Amino acid sequence: MRACYRIARWGRVVRANLREAHAHIFQLGRSLTMLDLGGCGSASSMLDAIADRASSLGENEWILAHSARPEGWDDPSWPKREQLDQVGGNRPIVAWCFDYHALVASSAALSHARIDASTKIESGVVEVDDDNEPTGLLLEHAALHMWNRVPEPDEDIRVEMVRAACTHLAALGFVEVHDLKAQAWLGGVLTDLLASGDIADMRFDLYPLIPDLKPSLKAQRNGFDKRVSIAGGKIFVDGTLNSRTAWMLHPYADGHPDRPTGTPMMTPEQIEESLDICKDVGLPIAAHAIGDGAVRAVLDAIEKTGCDHSGCRIEHAELIDEKDLRRFVDLGVKASLQPCHLLPDMEALRRAVPDRLDRVLPIRSLLKSGLAPGVDLLFGSDVPIVRADPGDSIHAAVHRRRDAMDASEAINPDETIDEETAWLCFGSE
Repeated sequence: MRACYRIARWGRVVRANLREAHAHIFQLGRSLTMLDLGGCGSASSMLDAIADRASSLGENEWILAHSARPEGWDDPSWPKREQLDQVGGNRPIVAWCFDYHALVASSAALSHARIDASTKIESGVVEVDDDNEPTGLLLEHAALHMWNRVPEPDEDIRVEMVRAACTHLAALGFVEVHDLKAQAWLGGVLTDLLASGDIADMRFDLYPLIPDLKPSLKAQRNGFDKRVSIAGGKIFVDGTLNSRTAWMLHPYADGHPDRPTGTPMMTPEQIEESLDICKDVGLPIAAHAIGDGAVRAVLDAIEKTGCDHSGCRIEHAELIDEKDLRRFVDLGVKASLQPCHLLPDMEALRRAVPDRLDRVLPIRSLLKSGLAPGVDLLFGSDVPIVRADPGDSIHAAVHRRRDAMDASEAINPDETIDEETAWLCFGSE
């Protein structure tokens, strides 16, 4: 990377010429047009925000929202679909949890997606009330089923969303961006934007989902800019902490009785099959694995398939069992972490895994085991899950708590690292 220089932003010192190792470019651009619920501190304030947005829309227009964080509310309960119906004027409404693994939908949205109490979706949950009626809350693949039935923006708007996302990331100092769920069309759009000069001189490594891998490689053969490349395939092995769907080795303290250790999204055999598909085209895999159970399952599959030292990555790895730390080095697996997630996840961590807080984001231990910052220990944000400001991950990695918190409130402070090492994980020189 080129030499870095320091710039002041929002009262923090940040650096330019950085690598954003985990982003979702199109979804970031789309989120910039959606209602942001990140400032809502309760279900009632969320409903007020939706009502305000509804007042500015035409009849039957969709309301799309993101960044709700019930785990941070005094009462971590989602509003019900009937409440959404009332404040939204019976419009179709879809409001994502900030982690994009859960959402709440209005009656009109559920009807549009043909979701009712009898709907069964593999690796998904349609929550129902005591009368066996949908509450509106959808988890994991049920949430994706709903989102995939929201009307897509047309091509011109889609291109503008990608341009806006790239401009946003460039303004934060990023010159390299890894997209970890790249659409098959994304490389072509980025190529056109680079050629026209509509976005800054940036490099893009794209990791499409396994079903999109071959179409993406075909598009690349048809001609990508040299700054755009298909870098690997992406899989989702588990869910998230906030939804209690991250795959754990041991039960959650407050887990669902039907899934006490979370919700594996893939079997070991399916992980191995995906690794073999990537191996056949000479590319590594990038695996979403938040819980320690998911992390172990991916490491086991990499070892079993002989995909070690091929550039495979584990994304997130928010909990890692002590027995698996050294395996990253032994198998040549990169740890692609987002320390910034610690900041919104603090309440969820304390409620869900109070007995395993010493396994949360063991960054110092990974470095001591032999991973090199910026080489095989990478930092990113997962934007738009959280904002892309690199200062958030630097703060989380160095202090392990939010700005206003006392040092005694830090989570796993034994795993703090110094600021210079944290910047190196962003590719800073």
